[in-house]
Amino acid sequence: MMVTPFLFLSFLLLPVALSQLFRDVFIDCGANVKSTFNNLNGSQTTITYPQELPRILQHMFWSQLLPLWDAWSVVNTTDDYFRGDSSYYEGVFMPTGKNLSVCLAANTHTDSDPFISALEVVLLWDQLYNSTDFTAYSLSLVARHSFGYDGPAIGYPDDQFYRYWEPFGEDAFPQSSLPNLAVSGIWNLPPPKVFQTRLARSRPETLTLFWPPGPVASDNYSIALYFADDQTASGSSRTIDVTINGVAYYNNLSVIPAGVVVFANPWPLSGITNLTLAPSPGSTAGPLINAGEVFLMLPSGRKTLPRDVIAMINLRKSFQNPPADWHGDPCLPSGYSWTGVTCSEGRRIRIITLNLTSIGLSGSISPSISRMTALNSILLGNNSLRGTIPDLSSLKGLEILHLENNRAWWNDSSIIGKLKELTRTLSSEQQSNWSSTKQPCSKAWIDTQVYSGNPFLHP
Repeated sequence: MMVTPFLFLSFLLLPVALSQLFRDVFIDCGANVKSTFNNLNGSQTTITYPQELPRILQHMFWSQLLPLWDAWSVVNTTDDYFRGDSSYYEGVFMPTGKNLSVCLAANTHTDSDPFISALEVVLLWDQLYNSTDFTAYSLSLVARHSFGYDGPAIGYPDDQFYRYWEPFGEDAFPQSSLPNLAVSGIWNLPPPKVFQTRLARSRPETLTLFWPPGPVASDNYSIALYFADDQTASGSSRTIDVTINGVAYYNNLSVIPAGVVVFANPWPLSGITNLTLAPSPGSTAGPLINAGEVFLMLPSGRKTLPRDVIAMINLRKSFQNPPADWHGDPCLPSGYSWTGVTCSEGRRIRIITLNLTSIGLSGSISPSISRMTALNSILLGNNSLRGTIPDLSSLKGLEILHLENNRAWWNDSSIIGKLKELTRTLSSEQQSNWSSTKQPCSKAWIDTQVYSGNPFLHP
């Protein structure tokens, strides 16, 4: 069997930050240490992983917003906090670059600052959750339960992928299965321990559960239900009709000792969910269920063009004091772009304006700025930038250029003449003389004179 590596990422919110052994990558976000993953360095903000990894399973533990691609949802830790519990969030998605960036943002629901206690990334195999088209969707965990179980949550080492299976329905017709139940090869590789208990009817009667617990938002979901039978007497049969909110989910399901999983996505849910297991016509044994998972299906969001992201990271490095929020994706999530950054709309997001006027910037301007070819405005005036101004001739759509009141200079300012769309500049005649053909000297300091149009264009 060929195995393709996956990643598993987790976050945890606790009243006190926790520590535990590294699994693949585990980051105690209150600790001043670095983690490693397959001999690659990890940090507390960005994790680097092999580019060929196709998917990532993400456990998100934070207080404000949960990002899966550009899909964010509010995270409420209040109830968990008063119970003394952690807040745990998980998702599955496909990464498309070498870096995984984690971003926390405040919202209008609380006055508290965003926080995070832990982050975890674990490799997954290719067969897990492979019924989902991860080029179009991401998954956000809603519920994962072991039915009829009354112990602590099942996790590692029972589940080799560090998933947590919570107990459910210990008071609703629980039964035990034989410990040697041979369940193998079942899709998603649930741990064998979840098949050691079940909710079941001894006689062919309907079993109804309100699961997942609590209401869910009106949306599309991915649902997987797990079954295994080791107690059907010889000559009898156990077949089940499964309905969800009165809609047939699967009919005549034959439950066997080797185990079976029934899954569907997308499946619409809204509010309280009624899961009904009824004996199929002719079944001589009652229905049962061992485990289940429900994920919210999130349409895969947009992302900023990687070339622009890399250019902004290099620009951040060249500034000695960049804005504090210059981390993660410069444009996403929508409404949370980096300070001074304006981005285009649509699926292919580009950075179109860079406005950092009068914010006390020091350092230099990275030559990578020339790679953001969708820029139409650069406003860096009234700062303390020094050094050479990069070649901007690749910015064919640049209309506005403000670099006044800095101590930066052109090595060859004639390249500005290639910017045909430039309509407004702020520059000066300090240490330069404009000739009748409007060609500047080779080293022009940038100051405060206003020109209409591009003074470097030939008539």
